[in-house]
Amino acid sequence: MDAVLRGTVVYVFLLIIFRISGKRSLGQVTTFDFVLLLIIAETTQQALLGDDFSVTNSFLLIVTLVTIDIGLSLLKRHSQRLDRMLEGTPLLIVEHGRPLEEYMKKARIDEQEVMQAARELQGLERLDQIKYAVLERNGDITIVPKQETK
Repeated sequence: MDAVLRGTVVYVFLLIIFRISGKRSLGQVTTFDFVLLLIIAETTQQALLGDDFSVTNSFLLIVTLVTIDIGLSLLKRHSQRLDRMLEGTPLLIVEHGRPLEEYMKKARIDEQEVMQAARELQGLERLDQIKYAVLERNGDITIVPKQETK
C-alpha cells in the first residue's frame, strides 16, 4: 500500500509542478530542459521506490500511475472545469500583428519564438503578417496568417 500512496503523491506533485511551470515548459524541449527532465526522473524514481527495488513494487507503481492517468482523463471528459485546471486553455498572444505583451509575459513567450513559429509553419517574415498567434494547450504556437486582399 505504501507504493500506491507514494505513486499517487508523486504523480499529483509532478502534475502541479508542471502545471505551474507553464505550457512552454513541455512544448519544445531544449538541452537544458532535457537535462532537467533526466534529473527529475532520477529523483522521482528514488521517491517512488524508496528502499524497495523489487520488480513487484515497480509493477505496482506502474499500474498505479497509469490508473491515475486514465482516471484523470475520464474525469476531464466529464468536467470542463477540471480539464481547464489540469490542461489549461489556448492563449491568444498576437492579434492582428500586435503582440499582446501581457499574455506573452505571463506565458514566458517572446517575439522571437512567435516569429520562429510563423516562419516554420506559414513562411511569414514579419509580425504584421500574422492575424492571430495562439499558444495552444500543449505549448505549441499556432499561427493564423492575415489574408491578402486583392
